[in-house]
Amino acid sequence: MSTGEKFERAVKIMARLRAPGGCPWDREQTFDSIKPYTLEETYEVFEAIEKRDWQELPGELGDLLLQVLFYSEMAREAGYFSIDDVLERLSNKLVDRHPHVFGDVQADTASDVVRNWEALKTAEAAKKNPRESEEKASLLSGVSRAMPALLEATKVSRKAASIGFDWPEIGGIFEKFSEEVAELKSDVAELPHPVRPGGGAAGARTRPIGPELHERIEGEVGDLFFVLVNLARFLEVDPESALRRTTRKFRHRFEAMEAQAHARGQKLDGMTLDQMEELWQNAKTLEEVKS
Repeated sequence: MSTGEKFERAVKIMARLRAPGGCPWDREQTFDSIKPYTLEETYEVFEAIEKRDWQELPGELGDLLLQVLFYSEMAREAGYFSIDDVLERLSNKLVDRHPHVFGDVQADTASDVVRNWEALKTAEAAKKNPRESEEKASLLSGVSRAMPALLEATKVSRKAASIGFDWPEIGGIFEKFSEEVAELKSDVAELPHPVRPGGGAAGARTRPIGPELHERIEGEVGDLFFVLVNLARFLEVDPESALRRTTRKFRHRFEAMEAQAHARGQKLDGMTLDQMEELWQNAKTLEEVKS
């Protein structure tokens, strides 16, 4: 069976599930009800890639493709568009966005390609909104505000950098980071002392933070995140993947701490910070030995 035949089979199966006499669950789904599954399947694809689980990844990619088939079939039923329109638009976009491959445009580096993409997308946006003058159109208008904050920050910073609004070298980012840290420390100095973690019973503050100070601190923390996003971009590191990797490492070590405590007949919440730190260092050592 060819690739095309396999794809056609998947499209027909999806149509059958939605047709009268098909699956009751599939038939009652809507665009809005499927959205959470699309997000879930996307993250499962990420996880399989990060684990380098090449046996699992085909299945996860299939689950993600199912979301495309689902939306397309619902759209076909409503008369909006079909999977054929999706494929045609995709193919046209791939050709149009790669004139250095399918045309006579020169692009010798990845940076050249990105600049060409931005110019092409700007031209496409102008065609879609002919009444909107080029002066009014923002370079950032193509970045969705609905995406996760870390991804939005990454895309916005890349867009700005694509026209040269960027630090000339990486040292400037570290200087900006130090500047933002100093500003945050200045605001933190106004907090009720001693400063302990918020958000939990063990660290609950007896004196609440005023809304104005809290807003300033939130802004400074956001500035720090944005600087780190730019640092990651400079170093060609995906901040989402980097943070997920670190979080996963923390989870493994914390679970190892819990296992150690259980072996001693104890629980972490009954230990002192020094005792937990000992278990943390043991977990790190064990991790290094295994690696």
